[in-house]
Formats: sequence, structure tokens, C-alpha cells
Amino acid sequence: MGKLLNGQIALVTGSSSGIGAAIAVAFGEAGATVVVNHHSDKSLKDAEEVLAKIKAAGSDGFIQQCDISKEDEVKAMYAEIFSRFGTIDIVVANAGIQQDASFLDMTLEQWNKVIDTNLTGQFLCAREAAREFKRRGVVEGRSKAAGKIICMSSVHEVIPWAGHVNYAASKGGVKLLMESMAQELAPQRIRVNSLAPGAIKTRINEDAWDTPEDEKKLLELIPYGRVGIPEDVAKAAVWLASDESDYVTGTTLFVDGGMTLYPGFADNG
Repeated sequence: MGKLLNGQIALVTGSSSGIGAAIAVAFGEAGATVVVNHHSDKSLKDAEEVLAKIKAAGSDGFIQQCDISKEDEVKAMYAEIFSRFGTIDIVVANAGIQQDASFLDMTLEQWNKVIDTNLTGQFLCAREAAREFKRRGVVEGRSKAAGKIICMSSVHEVIPWAGHVNYAASKGGVKLLMESMAQELAPQRIRVNSLAPGAIKTRINEDAWDTPEDEKKLLELIPYGRVGIPEDVAKAAVWLASDESDYVTGTTLFVDGGMTLYPGFADNG
């Protein structure tokens, strides 16, 4: 992939596992210094493994624990980044959770927890980054943009998902959060985009693909004929964070094998 991000500082939230981990490693391979964010002590070992892979690729970074739904912790995380590196160039607001229940049984706590992490957390991380991007502006030879923000959305920003109304609502919110930020920040040469994965083999959805029977059923929703892997999303993230996509802002890049083509209508159009 080359060193498309050489010399840049990147924060990837929720990067101790899954898609976030793959993005953090891919950024390291592309030459970025990477801040590996994790939520709690339970995920520290995983974060250490991700950082080891980044260093093995010849890049640097450090681990930062932070609950991205809490404003004081987000501000403290950025203060640590600025203390170490002076600035930041790329933020991937990836951290997210699911707490599933039928609509009638869903508690307010389940609703708030998912919205706080998946939507408010992205707002907080993006806001702090944008403030720094605007303060610093474009740095000649570093990047054509003053900064890049990548939101982690989902195919469920457009596909309703019964039994997961909190998650779908959070991702629908991410769509318009991203687009509104992009519209407001573009004059400052700050690019804001989203990645929207479909079915990706991660821990969060393991029960949907962990047996041949489950995977076969899942593939009925994927015209391309395979379930995605975290590296599929990571490669797209490197492109969106690089100058190769400098004229791209305010868009959602679906990485879904065609899931949003609504394959159930393929023979009934």
C-alpha cells in the first residue's frame, strides 16, 4: 500500500480489536504514528498486541485508555496526544457497541449507552480534532488537508434493523453528523467522511458467521458472495485518510459486498 500516511499522527478509537485494530495496524504500515485507544483494563492486552504490530511495521505510537462517551476523558486523551506529538492529523472515530433488545423490551439504559458511545462519542472525538485542525491549518508537505476525520458508520445508516433500534438510530445519526460536519468544516480544508461496513468477521457479530450454517444464511444478504474481514475496511480507511482522496468529503463509503443493494429484490424487481 506504500507509505501514504508517512509522518502523520493518527488516533483510532476502539482500536484494541476488530475493525479498529485492523485500521490502526494498516495506518502503521502506511507510515503513520498511531494512538491505540481502548476502553478498559480488560482490553489492555489486546491494545498492546496492536501496538506491537504497528512497531513491527516500522512505525511508532502509544496506548491511551479512554471512554469516548465521557467529555473529560476525551479532552484528557487529546491533551496527552498534544503533549507527546504537538498535534494530530487523522482521527478515526471507530469505537462502538451493541446492546440488542426488541423495541418493546429495550431499556432506557440500553438506549442511552449505545447512543452515548456510538454517536456522542464520535461527536466528542471529532470536535476536539477539528479544533486542532482549524488552529494549525494546512502544513506544507504533510498533507493537502488541514486534517481528516473518518466516522465509523454502518450499512444500518440506511437499512432498518428490527431488534437493534438503538444501534440503527446511532448510525443514522452518524450519517448526518458526518455530512453536517463536512459541510461546515470544508472551508477550513478539513475533510470528513464515513466508512459503512456491512457484515465483517469481528467479535461483535460472531454469532452471525461462526458456523457454516450461519455463514450460509448471512451470505444470502451479500451479493459479492463472501463475508468481509476487518482488513477490507482498513484498506478503505487508509485511502480516505490519504491525499489520494483529497477531493472526497461528506461521503459515506460502503464496504459491504453489495449488502445495500437489497439483494432480496434481485429476482423480484
